[in-house]
Amino acid sequence: MATIIITIFVIGYLSITLEHPLRLDKTVPALVMASLMWAVLAIAFHNGLVTIIDTHDHLYDASGGYTEEVEEGFVNTLLHHLGKTAEILVFLIGAMTIVEIIDLHKGFQILKDYVNTKNKKKLLWIVGILAFILSAIIDNLTATIVLITLLRKLIPNKQSRLWYAAMIVIAANAGGAWSPIGDVTTTMLWIGKKVSTGGLISKLVIPSIVCFVIPTVIVSYLPPFRGELEDSEEDQDNTRLLSSKTMLYLGLSAIVSVPVFKTVTHLPPYLGMMLALGVVWLVSEYIKPEPNFTPDRRDHYRTHHALARIEMSSILFFLGILMAVGALESLVLAGTEVGTLRFVAEGLDAAIPNQNIVVMMLGVASAIIDNVPLVAASMGMYNFPLDDYMWHFIAYAAGTGGSMLIIGSAAGVAAMGMERIDFIWYLRKVTWLAAVGFVAGSIVYIALN
Repeated sequence: MATIIITIFVIGYLSITLEHPLRLDKTVPALVMASLMWAVLAIAFHNGLVTIIDTHDHLYDASGGYTEEVEEGFVNTLLHHLGKTAEILVFLIGAMTIVEIIDLHKGFQILKDYVNTKNKKKLLWIVGILAFILSAIIDNLTATIVLITLLRKLIPNKQSRLWYAAMIVIAANAGGAWSPIGDVTTTMLWIGKKVSTGGLISKLVIPSIVCFVIPTVIVSYLPPFRGELEDSEEDQDNTRLLSSKTMLYLGLSAIVSVPVFKTVTHLPPYLGMMLALGVVWLVSEYIKPEPNFTPDRRDHYRTHHALARIEMSSILFFLGILMAVGALESLVLAGTEVGTLRFVAEGLDAAIPNQNIVVMMLGVASAIIDNVPLVAASMGMYNFPLDDYMWHFIAYAAGTGGSMLIIGSAAGVAAMGMERIDFIWYLRKVTWLAAVGFVAGSIVYIALN
């Protein structure tokens, strides 16, 4: 039965990668894959054919007969993975809604005026540096959402925009790797007392810069970034509202406040995002966008419009992917006492004596499988002290390795959903650039330490 579950994952994963040849929205195989994996896991478990493990390393086996404790163990394991997935989805919905509210009030017109260039190469560096810095402050996922929304104002042509969106993913993941709040995995290591804020920044900022700069330098000489951007009718729309500046600054400040809220309260980031959304929503209900604003125009600027513009297919895609990975993480292979993903990680560690290579392989694996369970597995595998060389290297590898595939990171999945980026196109055009940056940054980290 374990083979069936793994086979479902492989087929579902291939269906996602072949989205365009199959002419099938990637959300469909993601949802079907997750549902079938948990269904088969449940049937096999209740018939005593497989064992599952929860996040506290408690094993549950129904082969000895049905008991309430065994059933509760299965239900709690499922609810745990649903809860961790829901945290990400609520955070994503909140961030996307705030961005859409800003856009509804034409707040990004302010940023568009600041980025006043038609030179493709110059624009590449501007948005790349913004992604690198913003991701360290507001996390790589939110930074990607904000900047792709800005790109839509600057580059109406979708085909021209794809390259910029792809490079934003690389820059955002690199920027998030050296900040304790820049990526989910660095946050996990930070909360788990594996790394400190000062240690993470001092050890990883230079390798992360290298990881961002090298591919950006290379791609800046390629044909897509030569010449000037073409003018379009949308470029001529410089309309601002009375509320544009207020909603831009309020929205971005609300997003920036999320890590502050987390640091002060020690609550999960999604609760801070809920508070941020509530405040922005409240102000948007009462602010006056136009000089002659009348009650009949209020509906045009209500947050309900922003909610309607969110890509719900991206949200559901996240749901499917993360729940499928949760099923793999919970499944215990015969003859072992650990989850499938941790078994693979420990197998690599045993087979390859050089830990640097193991960590780099973990980075590559994070592009294929979600980096969260991989980092969770590494936290259970090693007992290195605070700010050890290996913890920093794991943070770098897991944070930047996901750039090698478009579905290898939260930032990549968000970009894929917003811009409908083709998996195969990214694999052919961008993967090698991300790999060069990843390897270059790894070499720099090893050399410096």
